[in-house]
Amino acid sequence: MKKTFTPLYSFNLLCFLILFFAISRCTAQSSYKVLNKFSVEGDGGWDYIFEDDASARLFVSHGTAVNVVDEKTGSLLGTISGLKGVHGIAGAFELNKGFISDGRDSSVTIFDLKTLAVITKVKVTGANPDAILYDPFSHKVFTFNGRSSNATVIDAATNAVVNTIPLEGKPEFSVTDGKGKIYVNIEDKGKICVINTLTMKVEQSWSVSPGKEPSGLAIDNETHRLFSVCDNKLMVIVDALSGKIITTLPIGENVDGVSFDTGKKRAYSSNGDGTMTVVQEENADTFKVLETVNTQKGARTITLNNKTHHLFLPTAEYNPTPEKTKDNTKPRPSIKAKSFVILDLETIN
Repeated sequence: MKKTFTPLYSFNLLCFLILFFAISRCTAQSSYKVLNKFSVEGDGGWDYIFEDDASARLFVSHGTAVNVVDEKTGSLLGTISGLKGVHGIAGAFELNKGFISDGRDSSVTIFDLKTLAVITKVKVTGANPDAILYDPFSHKVFTFNGRSSNATVIDAATNAVVNTIPLEGKPEFSVTDGKGKIYVNIEDKGKICVINTLTMKVEQSWSVSPGKEPSGLAIDNETHRLFSVCDNKLMVIVDALSGKIITTLPIGENVDGVSFDTGKKRAYSSNGDGTMTVVQEENADTFKVLETVNTQKGARTITLNNKTHHLFLPTAEYNPTPEKTKDNTKPRPSIKAKSFVILDLETIN
């Protein structure tokens, strides 16, 4: 017998199809997954993480040490210890030198990239060096000193301090275009400053408003786009040639870092709320949030391997936050013992 479709049957079928596609959309798999969690001994805090594509090694700031980790196996390859308040790590690979900013004693520790042996320590011309950058164009190392609002310039070959650059406020992360320009976020002023590495002076200063308190910074040197991640849950994308704001996009809370994948044309915002925002660059003027990936609470800094496209985020678990007291009005939770890990995120597609 030939089957007939009543209006009610057709309506129910339509509702079923709409529900099916809605559920499918909601349960669609992420393009990223946490492939590994590399455990690292030590219960100290952390800040920046630095990756070497050539050797597939991670250099992880960790309390009073830098842990060097094999990014394929998670094995601890070595530790540079005896440091004071590690913030950032940079590498001058052609010189086989690494540079560590030691915030609490306002110095830079210089070490051998192969053996990890300490070569020397250099006092900076400011207080609390935080972000640190090696610029291959000028062959100089720049430390961005948070408490003194300036940058110390070190000759990477001689290890000598050669200049001090005044800045407009508290500097955060920096990037280089490899052609004589360095860009640095100025957190308390909501700006990006542009340093000319020939004159060693700030030649331009751009607002990132409506972004506030910018921290992490990444760059696409092909399209000349800067990705500045801000405390008010915005990624501000800026033209690195003119300072014009191209667009802003929403990100998660408690952001501190951002990385750019040159092959996939994606910017990754590491948010301390336990998420990672993935932003796709479709062309120089078009950007969109591709997805929000679940990571782990506290994973606020990030690096990536541009060859394998793996992403790495350090974090740990926390104990309950203590009650407020007169002496401690903003108590912070302590880190759970033996919980420090490096998340290894794999791109599925």
